[in-house]
Amino acid sequence: MELFKDPKFDFLGKKRWFIALSLLLMGVGAASLIIKGGPRYGIDFRGGIEMYVRFVQLPPIDQIRAAISRQVKGEVMVQEVVGHNEVLVSLEMRSEEELAQARQEMIQALAARFAPDPTKPDLNNSGTEAITAGLRQAVIERGLPLSDEEIQQIAARIREFRDTPPRSGLIRDFQELTQVQGVTPQVIAALRERFTLAPFTIQSVEIVGPKIGEELRHQALMATLLALGGMLVYIAFRFEWIYGVAAVVAVFHDVWITLGLFSLTNREISLTVVAALLTLVGYSMNDTIVIFDRVRENLKILKRMPFEQLVNLSVNQTLNRTVLTSGLTFLTVLALFLFGGPVLNNFAFALVVGIIVGTYSSVFIASPIVVFWQNFSEGRKKAPVSARTTPSGREVKGSVKTAR
Repeated sequence: MELFKDPKFDFLGKKRWFIALSLLLMGVGAASLIIKGGPRYGIDFRGGIEMYVRFVQLPPIDQIRAAISRQVKGEVMVQEVVGHNEVLVSLEMRSEEELAQARQEMIQALAARFAPDPTKPDLNNSGTEAITAGLRQAVIERGLPLSDEEIQQIAARIREFRDTPPRSGLIRDFQELTQVQGVTPQVIAALRERFTLAPFTIQSVEIVGPKIGEELRHQALMATLLALGGMLVYIAFRFEWIYGVAAVVAVFHDVWITLGLFSLTNREISLTVVAALLTLVGYSMNDTIVIFDRVRENLKILKRMPFEQLVNLSVNQTLNRTVLTSGLTFLTVLALFLFGGPVLNNFAFALVVGIIVGTYSSVFIASPIVVFWQNFSEGRKKAPVSARTTPSGREVKGSVKTAR
């Protein structure tokens, strides 16, 4: 499939404009990182608790923040997850000891503020064992004819029913449980007596200690640097060292601009984002190698063509492949960004930016660097203006015509 038939775009003729654009984007990103004191690290790297809470109807963010702040030490950050009646509650911890009790304190704080009866265990946030224990006690008090095995089976079915869509962890009324096998009106009455139904459920909780976060941050940095170093060695071995340098500079350019956009949009750097950056490194490098490989092939065929013109021709010859590959990949990651949900949003954002910047840098960053070096090398190899010395010792400069 050919989108462009015999394209002849003068990409390198406009290289100065695109290099200026890259320098502007890198400068703006660097300024944002300096002003904000570096990247905004996620819980993975700074240590703490990150909890997704889903509500029946999303209450004001200020109420959630105030309820948790009264119970838990430290700065509480609450962000709304648009369109899902969810909030992301983050709490940075400075010691391992604080992590052990902070999760339970956060849940207790939400229950005290939003649960109808905070003195009772919450059915929406209870595990199978807690549901079994409460139901067993209610059955004994009411004298219901249920064996212990039947109680355990009913508790397991209640939890499974609660956690499957469309409820997804939220039972709004005890009458919904009539759909569960074995749950009779007497069992529902027993559940009402022993449990409350809070209008929220804890979707997920992530806990990372500060020491582990620091270690993960160091390992992520080393992984990125080693990936760049390995690719530099590979390309230098396959082509020439200047090609490796050009490719690594282009990849560094891509990563820097992506991090700058993360800072400008106030997004967090997490382990999934690091995975996206490493994916970006490989993708951008592969696109650059395709162009360099075509340059190498053309050097064998078009030996008399000026090098800049040859590189421009190589870019045009690979243009269809670049647009098709990058275009299809971009549509995929764009769908992931738009519909992948909050957990994958930052990961998908890094890939969306990376596909665009990575394709751009292969043409307008890596290729001009090789052209510049080639022109510089040829300029040094050119013989200086010839100089001859007469018998009298005077130096005569300029060309000498041969007498016939």
